Amino acid sequence: MAFLELNNIKTHFPVSKGVLMRKVTDTIKAVDGIDLSIEEGEILGLVGESGCGKSTLSRTIMQLIPATEGSVMLKGENLSSLARSEIRRRRLDFQMIFQDPYASLNPRMTINSTLAEAITQRHKKLKTADLDDRIAQLMERVGLDSRFRQKYPHEFSGGQRQRIAIARALAPEPKLIIADEPVSALDVSIQSQILNLLLKLRHDLNLTMIFISHDLSVVRYISDNIAVMHQGKIVEYGNAEDVFNKAQHPYTQKLIEAIPHIKNIA
Repeated sequence: MAFLELNNIKTHFPVSKGVLMRKVTDTIKAVDGIDLSIEEGEILGLVGESGCGKSTLSRTIMQLIPATEGSVMLKGENLSSLARSEIRRRRLDFQMIFQDPYASLNPRMTINSTLAEAITQRHKKLKTADLDDRIAQLMERVGLDSRFRQKYPHEFSGGQRQRIAIARALAPEPKLIIADEPVSALDVSIQSQILNLLLKLRHDLNLTMIFISHDLSVVRYISDNIAVMHQGKIVEYGNAEDVFNKAQHPYTQKLIEAIPHIKNIA
């Protein structure tokens, strides 16, 4: 049994027209029949251009958007069939890192409060001293000085804010992390730091991860396997190096051709 299985996942959105008598005239098939399996401890890279359905798929896995059809199986349990109250409890086991950390962090909460709130979702009866220790350890794990715990998100750089977002995702002690374009808004030098941090966290905590990006070179660096998504479907899947060096589908080949290369014009 795979750690995470997606079975014929479809997420469709009806398009309606009319003012008084609205009528469904079309359907947007954002995700249209996805089958994937991910082993425990694996990093799956999900790559494709904007609008291909990557983010919709991630939110369907997170149960933020209900699937029109199919099932999301986490360790043998069908998340798609759970009641909303049960999903909230189970979501401690699967967390998300968003593209824009500033938008995903509460600007009115200090980092200490943000992490404390996330930690106590699983450990509700922690004593104050133990909670403080966990916050300090969590900040250290993601490369932040715990002396800054009383600061607010706007007082940090973009890379530091993303580290805070990663710490918040780790706080409930999940086993599955979905990272949706977590480095696309960062400078190249900071990108590499965050990618290396995610790889270290995978190793140290035995995390399973879905890493979403439009950049195939970034996905190649961090992933064990790659799934290429196009118009709501997976058009290519395989080992990261095989997909990059032996791409079979024309769309994958175009993504590879689009990667910038420095040419010697001397």
